[in-house]
Amino acid sequence: MRKAHITRQTRETKIEVFLNLDGEGSYRVETPVGFLTHMVETLARHARFDIELYAEGDVHVSYHHTVEDVGIVLGMAFLQALGDKRGINRYGYAIVPMDEALAMVSVDISGRPLFFYEDLNLRGKITEFDFELIWEFFKGFALESKSTLHIRVISGKILHHVAEACFKGLALSLRQAVSLTSGGIPSTKGSL
Repeated sequence: MRKAHITRQTRETKIEVFLNLDGEGSYRVETPVGFLTHMVETLARHARFDIELYAEGDVHVSYHHTVEDVGIVLGMAFLQALGDKRGINRYGYAIVPMDEALAMVSVDISGRPLFFYEDLNLRGKITEFDFELIWEFFKGFALESKSTLHIRVISGKILHHVAEACFKGLALSLRQAVSLTSGGIPSTKGSL
């Protein structure tokens, strides 16, 4: 089984995650940011990863540190769980509708951390959650998982729907990319 356990503590946050890439989509997520909790649960369910995640953070300052650091720690766990990446599909993509919102997500588990994001310059709050913080989550995840991640919002007006389409798109892309297809490394270089 491809599993990982990561604990990370800074002066701003304390995060612990257990990740099983070969799970069934079960989750137990506890963060001080309700919308973040909902999105990590959504990620687990649609990627079919089992995720246990416990986070504390300086939310009295801002949600920023907690959201970013949860993305970082999940990226670290993802990379650890993949091991040498032998036999994975490597690539994954999805175009996900969520009512009026439509997001396109593509991932390459390449060992080259890059992040590209376009969201129609949408800004605002989802309850107390600043919409642009999803960018911080995805960036942290992409860089720490050493993946190339593209997210493009094609349409949308309701920020909750846009964010959810992006998270579901990431989940479906990751599920496809980590699926086992062969015994070898999916690269002409022989390593990822």
